[in-house]
Amino acid sequence: MSITKSDNRVHDDACNLSEMTRQGAVATAAGNQATLKAAEITFYRACLASAIANNCSPSASIRALMDLGTGGS
Repeated sequence: MSITKSDNRVHDDACNLSEMTRQGAVATAAGNQATLKAAEITFYRACLASAIANNCSPSASIRALMDLGTGGS
């Protein structure tokens, strides 16, 4: 489990809620790689949007999305 800790509680709460949703999707994916990747992308996009909306650094989410093959968005 990943827990987001920053100086912005609104951003932390948004990312942590998204993480719980991601974990639920992973638990029901039954090893389906496409479903797992989609859950990861959805999580990082939610964190990216929250970072931008809450004036936090989006660099970690952009890097993760790049690693997942989305080009960083």
